[in-house]
Amino acid sequence: MQRLGLKERLHESEIIEAWGKIVGDFIAAHSSPVALREGVLYVRVLQPALHYELEQVSKIDILRKLKQRFGGKIIRDIRFRVG
Repeated sequence: MQRLGLKERLHESEIIEAWGKIVGDFIAAHSSPVALREGVLYVRVLQPALHYELEQVSKIDILRKLKQRFGGKIIRDIRFRVG
């Protein structure tokens, strides 16, 4: 599974399902995780103002919650992208 990248895909789908519970309804309505690659979670954000808020204020808290739920080996960092 690991060689084929299926394990990472499984974690990716679990993270997508849990995203709303981790970040709350408002943030979940305006953002979505799109990929998990080598421990980095890529999140699409709809508005530049929310991107700033997530990157500068909420990133550490969201990352802590993700690591608690999925483990530090699965998620090392988050990258937010407007788009």
